[in-house]
Amino acid sequence: MPTFSRIKVWDPYKRLGISPYASEEEIWGSRNFLLEQYTGHERSEESIEAAFEKLLMTSFRRRKKEKINLKSRLKKQVEESPPWFKNLLNFVELPPKDVIFRRLFLFAFMGGWSIMNSAEGGPAFQVAVSLAACIYFLNEKTKSLARASIIGLGALASGWILGSVVVPMIPTVLIHPTWTLELLTSLVAYFFLFLACTFFK
Repeated sequence: MPTFSRIKVWDPYKRLGISPYASEEEIWGSRNFLLEQYTGHERSEESIEAAFEKLLMTSFRRRKKEKINLKSRLKKQVEESPPWFKNLLNFVELPPKDVIFRRLFLFAFMGGWSIMNSAEGGPAFQVAVSLAACIYFLNEKTKSLARASIIGLGALASGWILGSVVVPMIPTVLIHPTWTLELLTSLVAYFFLFLACTFFK
C-alpha cells in the first residue's frame, strides 16, 4: 500500500501540492485526488485531511475578514457622505431576501399579465392592483395608511412620468408592435412601486 510521501511536510500548501494562492476549488480538488491515491493508509489520509482542514479554516477566516473590511469601508463611506445622502438613507431599509423576491415576483407577474393582455386593453386594472398592493405593504411597515398612500401614489406618479419621458426614446425596432406607450410606461411604474413598497421605511 503506497504511503503519502509528503506526510511530514509542515506547510499545508506544500503537503497538498498546491500554490499558496490556490482557490477553494483547487484545495478541494487536491484533497480528493490525494485521498483517492492513498485510500486505506490511515496515516496518509490523516495527514491529507489535516492539511486540508487547516487550509479550509484559513480560507474561511480570510473571507470573514474581507467581509468585515467591506462592511467597515461601506460604513466609513456612509459616514463621510454628504448630509443629504445620510438623510436619504434614513428613509430606506434592506428587507430580508425572501421579502424582496416575493414582491419582485408579484410586480413581475403584474408586468407579465399586462403584456399578455396588451392586445385586449390597457393595463389600468393591473396598475390599480399593483398600487393597492404597494400601499398595503407600506401600511404594514409604516402603520399609517395616509403615509403609505402618499408614498404609493408618489411612486406611481414618478414611475409614470419617468416612463412617459424615457419610453418614447426607445427605438421602435426594439418594441413589439402590440406594445403601447401606456403599457411600457406601466412597466416602469411597476418597478417604482416595487422599489417603494420594498425598500422605503
